[in-house]
Amino acid sequence: MSRAPRAPKEQVFAEDPDQAVRAMPELFGHVAQAETLQRAALSGRLPHAWMLAGPPGIGKATLGYRFGRWLLAGGAEGSLPLGGTPLHLDSQHTTFRRIAAGAHADLRALRPNTGEKGGVKLVIRVEDVRDAIRFLAMTPAEGGWRFVLVDGAELLRPEAANALLKTLEEPPPRAVLVLTTAAPDRLLPTIRSRVRRLDLSPLDAAALDPLLMRLLPELNATERATLGRIAEGSAGQAVALAEGEGLALQALVDQALSELGERRHWHRIAEAVAAKRDGSGFSTFVALLRRAISSAVRQAARGESAPAWLGARPLAEWSTLWDSLGRLAAETDVLSLDRKQAVLTALLWLSPSRR
Repeated sequence: MSRAPRAPKEQVFAEDPDQAVRAMPELFGHVAQAETLQRAALSGRLPHAWMLAGPPGIGKATLGYRFGRWLLAGGAEGSLPLGGTPLHLDSQHTTFRRIAAGAHADLRALRPNTGEKGGVKLVIRVEDVRDAIRFLAMTPAEGGWRFVLVDGAELLRPEAANALLKTLEEPPPRAVLVLTTAAPDRLLPTIRSRVRRLDLSPLDAAALDPLLMRLLPELNATERATLGRIAEGSAGQAVALAEGEGLALQALVDQALSELGERRHWHRIAEAVAAKRDGSGFSTFVALLRRAISSAVRQAARGESAPAWLGARPLAEWSTLWDSLGRLAAETDVLSLDRKQAVLTALLWLSPSRR
């Protein structure tokens, strides 16, 4: 079953977030965090600012939208039925449909973009933050609340962060600000001290698998399980890996590690990894290889069962090799080195006979 084409990578952080995030009716994981938001709203003492923190792609923005549409539909006033999944709003509700379409007058979202004309670094601009501040200060158009979601708040420019800080110090009434971030320590300490923080963890298999069934319906159960494992509980990373031939590249990683020193397959592996001219196959292969090594080392350090190939060298050597592979990938990218040769170098380093 084919999926609708997604925006290219450079358009992922568009001004208007992906509709799939706005329109996700189910809650996959993060039930305790959703309950915390709901209880705070129903208490009548709703904090004006929240920070949802956790690894990329685990559903921080999805939870933020879920909270926003529930709040704007009157959830804090008790006009919605309680029970069942927290912050639930029927997908046929007019507020749900309008937010899904990006057409609700009392909700605004900020996401990173490329800043000034010709820029390439993703940032959240000060002019966008100032516009959002003015929006929050206005009387709600529909008599309830104003809601702003800042997705990727670690990418606030310094002047944008300072502008936002003023609103956090003197919040307007009936206004809620939600920040999502994968790097909370990169936010100003003064911002962190003025928001209520909720930490979100990677999704476990029970929550991730049904989500991947929705997002990647063409994959079978084994493929979804593999993606969930290598994406480490991140639905966003799982989708990116699926679209970037991550399953095929993971199979090459598994082969390379299970056949350490078997040189007869090296050139075939290197050619497959380096086939994409944009270098995405190479970067993904090295990332998956390093992820496999770090995961196995952690398992062994905890006394858990680790892959057999880990016994080919001491754990300290695997850690050193992990660092070396990272430098190899960075140098290959920065210096535009031959990717096939870089893969062959990595496979040579993996070989126990090289020790």
